[in-house]
Amino acid sequence: MNEDELKIPVYVVTGFLDSGKTSFLNYTIAQDYFQIDEPTLLIACEEGEEEYDARRLLRYHTTLTQIESEEDFTPACLRRLNRKFRPDRVIIEYNPLWGIKNLWEMELPDDWEIVQQIVTVDASTFSVYVNNMKSLFAEMSQNADMVIFNRSSSDMPLASFRRSIKVVNPACEVLFEDMEGNLTDFTESQLPYDTDGDVIEIDDVDYGIFYVDAGENPDTYDGKTVHFKGQVLKSQKEDADVFVPGRRAMTCCADDTAFIGYLCKSKNAPRLEMGSWVDVTATIRYRYVKMYGGEGPVLYAKKIAKAEPPRSELVYFT
Repeated sequence: MNEDELKIPVYVVTGFLDSGKTSFLNYTIAQDYFQIDEPTLLIACEEGEEEYDARRLLRYHTTLTQIESEEDFTPACLRRLNRKFRPDRVIIEYNPLWGIKNLWEMELPDDWEIVQQIVTVDASTFSVYVNNMKSLFAEMSQNADMVIFNRSSSDMPLASFRRSIKVVNPACEVLFEDMEGNLTDFTESQLPYDTDGDVIEIDDVDYGIFYVDAGENPDTYDGKTVHFKGQVLKSQKEDADVFVPGRRAMTCCADDTAFIGYLCKSKNAPRLEMGSWVDVTATIRYRYVKMYGGEGPVLYAKKIAKAEPPRSELVYFT
């Protein structure tokens, strides 16, 4: 790429009101690793409890501008700001109530490119917000590179919080900070099933936990035998010796679900009926799979039997 083709990186930080966006940016902008000699434009789209000190930001070659209404956040406005400030880097503290999809679909200035999206979350209020605005939070998480839960404590269901992100966006990095802003390992909690037995028994209600944990922790599951109930998703190839036994998971609302599961190799796969429910006993190995986009769990079936649907066919993560 020629120098005149280089894009101006745009960093988007979003989250509900008072989720710690401004605190996060005030801290980050002052860090040595974030310093550049060229100008940075910081676009703030809402005001919370904490404010920016515009004069202090200038020490870090950063100029603050406010956009106070959704109607003013337009491609024309951004082009004007680009011409006025000629930044080499742009940070947008974005109000999610304006619609995350609107931002991703917006026609940005020609030389701007969104390179990272970070979502900040106040762990102490997360359950309230996600129960009332689940669809909006899922929208924020879908394209996020990182979700940071701040104000976390060990008495919160943080493992459940992590799963709620991972089912929407498995590649997203999820971090937790304690009340003092230090990164923590609070989510190292006990699983609801025994991983040390001859067979790992996964209850219907725990399938979502298994799905996320198996994807993140190959050392725990590689070579282990697992038993669970899943619904059959098959290839269009009639003689394919693979299928996916999985479950439909609630990602944001009753009308927005996703089928989650891992590839399973079985000589009996061609005889399975699409959509039927089966009990699967299989050994887990980690292999490169194109549909995963990398290495992940592959099930090698030992036994497959017909099964009745679970009491609740949907998997929930919170």
